[in-house]
Amino acid sequence: MQWWGGDPVQQIIHYLANSALNILLLTLCLAPLSRRYKIPALLAFRRLIGLYVFAYACLHLSAYWLFDLALDWSLFVEELVKRPYIWLGMLAFMVLLAMAVTSFKALQQRMGQRWLQLHGFIYPLSLLVVVHFWWSLKSGYLEPLIYAAIFLGLFWPRRKQISRWYKSFAKG
Repeated sequence: MQWWGGDPVQQIIHYLANSALNILLLTLCLAPLSRRYKIPALLAFRRLIGLYVFAYACLHLSAYWLFDLALDWSLFVEELVKRPYIWLGMLAFMVLLAMAVTSFKALQQRMGQRWLQLHGFIYPLSLLVVVHFWWSLKSGYLEPLIYAAIFLGLFWPRRKQISRWYKSFAKG
């Protein structure tokens, strides 16, 4: 297992984080691909793939907490205070958690318009995750910049939709 490198714990944590990020990117690609190639069935997979994003984010957080912090709550709180990228990642995780919990059909119907407002957080969440990734790096910023460019490229055709979401959210 030489490809894990000198610090396999960090490699596992980063692998899980990159997997979550790539699956998040895939989730945002489904609607444009569905429209472009006239395959509406792709949209049926958004919820499932979004739940995979949440699952990998849970694994990422769990690996960090278990392997890096040895389940030490006080160390976790200390790290939250000391490292801004961790609280930013926790904020992104909380948004993902809310989206995952409300992904069930019964909650969608019960929440109505509020469900759409909540799930519109996929756009700022994507940017939060990229900034979390960027801030977590010790050196080299090319990869997060590429992700940011891809996300912004996916957001551009949706700019009116995102603007409507922001206005509806700002109203309360």
